[in-house]
Amino acid sequence: MKHYNVGYTTGGFDMFHIGHLNILQRAKEQCDHLIVGVSTDDLVQSYKGKTPIIPFEERIRIVEAIRYVDEVVPQISMDKYEAWEKLRFDVMFHGSDWKNSDMYNRIIEQFSQVGVDVVFLPHTEGVSSTLLSNVLHKINNEQ
Repeated sequence: MKHYNVGYTTGGFDMFHIGHLNILQRAKEQCDHLIVGVSTDDLVQSYKGKTPIIPFEERIRIVEAIRYVDEVVPQISMDKYEAWEKLRFDVMFHGSDWKNSDMYNRIIEQFSQVGVDVVFLPHTEGVSSTLLSNVLHKINNEQ
């Protein structure tokens, strides 16, 4: 396994769960300094079509408290290259559920031009913020 100086990953991190922790831990195992971009409420709304249950400021505080995380930044855009221009990371980590997607194929091509690797980490099956949100809505509707 290759080791990097500065790694970067992003996410909404709504209703923080074991899948989030797994990604952060696996990413940190491969780099000295891990930067995590936490999506703003507006950005989550734009790509998921819903407002996060946990407000942005609280999601930032949660991610900052994780021992695998060295630095937290707001993710205000899905443009990963724009983030690289500001943060100059060596590798970007993402869950394997996005591997071979059109979006990430373009990101890989773009990053290959500047020597940045993209590493896909195993997706934790059986848990997601969307799943947790759906369960909460179901419980609330039954009451």
